[in-house]
Amino acid sequence: METTVYSLIGLIVAAIVGYFFALSVGKKTSAKLINDAELKSKEILTSAEKNAEHIKKEKLLEVKEEWHKRKSEFEQERHNKLQKITASETQLKKREENIENRMDLILKREKQIQDTEASFKKLQEDINRKTEEVKKLHQQQIQKLQEISGLSREEARRILFDGLINEVKEQSANKIKQIREETKQKAEKEAQSIIIQAIQRTATDHSIESTVSVVNLDSDEMKGRIIGREGRNIRAFESATGIDLIIDDTPEAVVISGFDPFRREVAKKALEKLMLDGRIHPARIEEIVEKTRKELEEEIMTVGDNVLLELGIKNMHKELIRLVGKMKYRSSYGQNLLTHSIEVAKLASIMASELNLDVNMAKRAALLHDIGKCADDAEGPHALVGYEISKKYKENPIVCNAIGSHHEDIEMETPIAVIVQAADSISGARPGARRESLETYIKRLEKLEEIATSFDGVGKTYAIQAGREIRVIVEPEKIDDFTADQMAIDIAQRIENEMEYPGQIKVTLIREKRSVALAK
Repeated sequence: METTVYSLIGLIVAAIVGYFFALSVGKKTSAKLINDAELKSKEILTSAEKNAEHIKKEKLLEVKEEWHKRKSEFEQERHNKLQKITASETQLKKREENIENRMDLILKREKQIQDTEASFKKLQEDINRKTEEVKKLHQQQIQKLQEISGLSREEARRILFDGLINEVKEQSANKIKQIREETKQKAEKEAQSIIIQAIQRTATDHSIESTVSVVNLDSDEMKGRIIGREGRNIRAFESATGIDLIIDDTPEAVVISGFDPFRREVAKKALEKLMLDGRIHPARIEEIVEKTRKELEEEIMTVGDNVLLELGIKNMHKELIRLVGKMKYRSSYGQNLLTHSIEVAKLASIMASELNLDVNMAKRAALLHDIGKCADDAEGPHALVGYEISKKYKENPIVCNAIGSHHEDIEMETPIAVIVQAADSISGARPGARRESLETYIKRLEKLEEIATSFDGVGKTYAIQAGREIRVIVEPEKIDDFTADQMAIDIAQRIENEMEYPGQIKVTLIREKRSVALAK
């Protein structure tokens, strides 16, 4: 029994000792685990701080790079705007100078007109004074005739009156002829210059019909694709081509509108390519337009080279060749500019050949006489613009003068200049060259002849040179030399009052008397 008790107590004591031993070991293990955990957490915190610092540095670099990029873009945009503003200011300055020059020219012309009016007034006073002198002379002759001849007053009056009428008629006709010649010499240059400026300022009246092109569509569904979502395609197309695209209710067709024929042609071909390709979006539009523009530029150079080859002209600057090719997409009064220039060159070469002048020089000047109409961003009369361009690219001075003087903006210095002007007038004046229907043309000729025939004493009338001249043959028994000049003036006045026509019409009155006798 005692043994059992001692065994039980021993077990209890052993258990208690084991518990405390296990408790002691557990505390040590826990302390170690806690210490390890603290070390690991410190390592994690240190690593996290390093990562955070690294990420912070990267973000700062990205922010700095973005700031520098935005700053560079802003500076570039600011620089571009400054360039545009400078260019605009330069252009405005040039326009102001042109306006001042034109104002000076207008003031000079007003003074010339005032001087001419004063000259006419003086001439009128001279005529009135001479008329008074004739009246006094008339009275003196009447008195002398009565004293010397013993004729009655009525008989003397009749003889004197007939003589004075013939004398006054002759003096008046001579004076009128002299005044007309002087006025014509002064007025021709002034009138041509004024007419040229008027035509250039009102050129839109003649070009409106040539400012649109029509592109046919496969279906009206294509209109929606051309417009694009919220109009983005049509905006991109107009921005890339520089023309207006008009999409209205016209079935299966859109209208391309613009004053520049070359841009209009680029737009037309590009739109046709886009419809054929089927991919219509802003990026594709810009790509196709640029590609089409390059193709047409190459075509222009090819056209220019072919024209020079056709006319046998050599050694011309590439920029001048480009302007010659560009004439294909320009028109003047409905007449294609390239066709007109080739025709003028051929006419000038024939004239130069007949006059034993330099044929090649005449052809060259005639072909280039209208290049000023194709110049980019040029101001002023096209003849002077062409003159400056030809000088810039080292053309012969004879060629430059012919180009600049074919509308008499500068003085003609050589016979070649006269030939180019004449050939230009012939090409523009021939029937069908300018935009005028055959019916209107025939009616104008008939009206000319009708006006001239309405005068008493007119035998026959002939409208020639495409209606720019009318020749009137009068009956010599009814019209004498003294009244022929006055009749020509009256016919011209009637034409001015009753007809509308371009340029001027020359009235040539012919009086011829033939006396025939037979000896038998």
